[in-house]
Amino acid sequence: MKNLPAKIVGSVVSTRERGATAVEYGIMVALIAAVIITVVTLLGSNLSSMFASVADKI
Repeated sequence: MKNLPAKIVGSVVSTRERGATAVEYGIMVALIAAVIITVVTLLGSNLSSMFASVADKI
């Protein structure tokens, strides 16, 4: 019973840390998705123009 307040505080702190970690992972996933979308968009337009020039030469 003597360590009960310490256990309660410890469980609250660990829950908050887990929540913070989940938020950090969510932010990282969102940034990675934004980078992937940007790269695919840029490469998609470049590839489209490249295929169009090849089709014109044929």
